[in-house]
This record gives sequence, C-alpha cells and structure tokens, in this order.
Amino acid sequence: MEGFRGFPEGKMALTSIPDLFFSELLPIVDDLFELKVTLHCLWLIQQKSGEVRYTTDTELREDEILMRGLGDVDLSPEEALQEGLERAVARGTLLEVIAQTPGQREERLYLVNGTRGRAVVKKIEAGEWTLPGRGDQVHLRTRRPNIFNLYEQNLGLIQSPILADELTDAEQTYPADWIEDAFRIAVANNARRWAYVRSILQRWQREGRGRKQDSDSREARRGYVEGKYGDQIKH
Repeated sequence: MEGFRGFPEGKMALTSIPDLFFSELLPIVDDLFELKVTLHCLWLIQQKSGEVRYTTDTELREDEILMRGLGDVDLSPEEALQEGLERAVARGTLLEVIAQTPGQREERLYLVNGTRGRAVVKKIEAGEWTLPGRGDQVHLRTRRPNIFNLYEQNLGLIQSPILADELTDAEQTYPADWIEDAFRIAVANNARRWAYVRSILQRWQREGRGRKQDSDSREARRGYVEGKYGDQIKH
C-alpha cells in the first residue's frame, strides 16, 4: 500500500464537494473507477472559467494524475477511464456531448449534471449552442443513457424477460428526459422500484409535467448533482 504524507500546514486550494454528493450519490456508487473518474471530473470542471464548464476525453486521457490512479491487473488505465466515464454518464452524474469535426474525428465533452449542464444540453439539442471558437465547424450531439443502463445503475439487475419488455416499451413511449427524471425522483425518495418509476411516468403522461402535483420532484430531486452543486460548482 502506497502511503500518504498528510496535508501540510498553511493555506491550500480547496475543492467544494456539496453534502448531496455524500448523502445521495456516494452511497449508490459501487465501482472504484466510477468514483475516481467522477471526483476527478468535478475537480477539473470546478477549475474551469466561463459560463459553460466541461472537461473532455482528451484532457482526461492526458491527465497524468488521473491516469496514474487508474488501471489494475485486468484493465489498462485507458480502459478503466472509459469504464468510469460510461458508468458516471449512465448513472446521471455526468452529461456527455459528442463533438464531431469535419474530418469525422470525435471528441467527447463531459459536464456536471446540474442546472447549467442540463441547460447546455437542451441548447445543443435545439441547435442553439456551439463550441466557442469553433462554431458550426463542429457537429454536436448529446448521448443519453438508455433505460436499461438507468435501471441497472439505480435499481439493480434486470432478471426478468417480462421486465425487459416493459422497459423497452417505456423507452419507446416516454421522452428520454422524463425517464431520467423519474429514476432520479425514485432514488431521491428511496423508492427503488420499477413500479414507482412507472407510476411517475404514467402520471406525467396522464396529467402533464410541471403541474402542482409534481412538487415532490422539485430542485432537490432532479438530479444527483443538483441544488448545492449549482451554487458551488459553476459548470
């Protein structure tokens, strides 16, 4: 085991980690690569400037501190990084944007899934935001986790063909952002059951989103990185 010398005396730079990270996100993260990558992305993004703050897959691969802490007997650091990013995106901690250049080279941007990050994603999907300095030369698209990833990351393994069929039907019936929000509300309310998620979706379809009866899904329950993250991490 490699040792740590301890924190030195004097003033040090600090990274803000909101209480919500420890109370809601940390208890459900069950993979070391996901945890390391998530924390490192939060640290990097918090150091950025500008209205839209993000990191990229290139920046992460070239980060010696991160890559030194990844990898094991079975996975290389590059594979461990990809595993951690996939899990963080599937869980809903990070938002992924794919930038494609005219030469068809892809670069992936990662934003914190907070109020500002989701606003950027909506602008991209509406064609209202481009990469600063690169404009329309780069085609942007977002990647959302599918319903099977959301289920396994938040509720558990899918062990029934009937359940798999239900999930497939739901993915074809409801908008992707509805499905993501419904899973987040279920986790926030400690109701980790598909029946609970399904009931939220059915109610929204029947009565509409944004009505008064949806007060249980306000800011504190819209994402794992919400509320205090919006104030302390200006992404």
